[in-house]
Amino acid sequence: MSERILKIHPADNVIVALTDLRKGETISFENTAYQLVDDVPAKHKFLTESRATGQDITMYGVLVGKAKQPIPRGGLMHTFNTQHASDSFGLGKRKLDWQAPDTSKFTGKTFLGFPRADGSVGTANYWIVLPMVFCETRNLDVLREALTEALGYGQTQRWKTQTERLVSLYKSGQSVADILSADLGVDEVDVAQNRLFPNIDGVKFLSHEMGCGGTRSDAQALCGLLAGYVTHPNVAGATVLSLGCQNAQVSILNEEIAKRDPGFSKPLLVFEQQEIGSEEMLIAQAIKQTFAGLMEANRMERQPAPLSKLVVGLECGGSDGFSGISANPAIGHTSDLLVALGGTVILSEFPELCGVEQELSDRCVDEATALKFNHLMRTYNARAEEVGSGFYMNPSPGNIKDGLITDAIKSAGAAKKGGTSPVVDVLDYPERVTKPGLNLVCTPGNDVESTTAEVASGATVVLFTTGLGTPTGNPVAPVIKLATNTKLAEKMQDIIDINCGPIIEGREGIAEAGERILEYVIAVASGQTQPAAVRHGQDDFIPWKRGVSL
Repeated sequence: MSERILKIHPADNVIVALTDLRKGETISFENTAYQLVDDVPAKHKFLTESRATGQDITMYGVLVGKAKQPIPRGGLMHTFNTQHASDSFGLGKRKLDWQAPDTSKFTGKTFLGFPRADGSVGTANYWIVLPMVFCETRNLDVLREALTEALGYGQTQRWKTQTERLVSLYKSGQSVADILSADLGVDEVDVAQNRLFPNIDGVKFLSHEMGCGGTRSDAQALCGLLAGYVTHPNVAGATVLSLGCQNAQVSILNEEIAKRDPGFSKPLLVFEQQEIGSEEMLIAQAIKQTFAGLMEANRMERQPAPLSKLVVGLECGGSDGFSGISANPAIGHTSDLLVALGGTVILSEFPELCGVEQELSDRCVDEATALKFNHLMRTYNARAEEVGSGFYMNPSPGNIKDGLITDAIKSAGAAKKGGTSPVVDVLDYPERVTKPGLNLVCTPGNDVESTTAEVASGATVVLFTTGLGTPTGNPVAPVIKLATNTKLAEKMQDIIDINCGPIIEGREGIAEAGERILEYVIAVASGQTQPAAVRHGQDDFIPWKRGVSL
């Protein structure tokens, strides 16, 4: 890798700028000189050969676009001259000759997790409270207020202290100018030391706006998603609030739980308001029984478990032009290491696999699995096109500004998160993974919806890469945030856990970074390190209402 530019694949006809390049500069690469016709900002690309209108543009070795107008050699590739394009795909030959990475550094290593009756191992120990329908949101909020602070799980004390200081200044007669210039400080609060139950990482409240008023298939999918959280290895037990008359019935939830864990034995406390009567009685019963459940859950302790018990979700959000050449391939190597060690990884965000379908289809272990993947991709894109969209609409304004100008470019880089191992299974939302190895799970590209779904499918840790910065977290699974570049890592230190910028700077290789990431995953899975999203209580939870969400 040059300090200033990078050509990702020999077949590419674009070169990536690693730093800002200026119009008129002559850039040399592999004994060839390119005079730049335009300014090329870092993360963007310039053409290595002129392109006539309609001609192919290739990156990562695949078709990522076509010229909308003539583009000269050395010209900037951007939305004004390039449109999305991707190759067709079908049932190809199996390509399963995978070269597993060297795992000797991790042989015999364990993490400290919570063993569950179904054989899974959690990386945390949470109790969850969830409503079957949005009508129970108020009761959910009352329980949150009653339980969170009293049990020592409050995350907001530092900000309450600041507000109290402002109130004091106001009462003392300070002016608006005095208030705005006041140095309030920030008090760090050690939440863990205040816990009543030291072996319980928190009580989490899964608020949502679904459960009734939609289609019956929406209700079924919601129940499947919630069942994924109830049966999740990081969850010790659950309190369920139901109104009684909604589409998302508790009976459907129980059916979905049985699909995922036929021998389900966790505490499941169900409170149905129309059966109990008053809200006061419902809340009183829920508090008492939940407290009793927490007393029992607190008896659980972390125990050594093999790395094969890890289930890692692979996610990206706020992506940039460096995502596909630093953080994504780095966690791709981590993925390969985990698969080689017998672990499980989940790659989702199907709109961000557009253009690399053939490669992933060919990596599926058998034709049936490949056909399922192909069908899900085609069906999803067709639904998007029916409402005037399509996968080509996926890049956000932030993505485009930082170099991801077509969905195919974004997808080719996003797919790097999945490494190179065979695809052992393809699952539709909200199915649960059951096979060790690389699993593909159909989700939208939306950060929170996809992370929510990956965790429902069984991810006990999530690796989340970002080039622009996004604070996404999850209520029950630790989300580890990886920056694609050092500038971001330094600017947003409060939300970034790992900096992959040294890869861009030529100071670290992909394999070296992947191993560093796995070491961090082990520490997080053992409860020895808390990623920023956990420390901040970033509990994002949005069920996917099955429809068009890119």
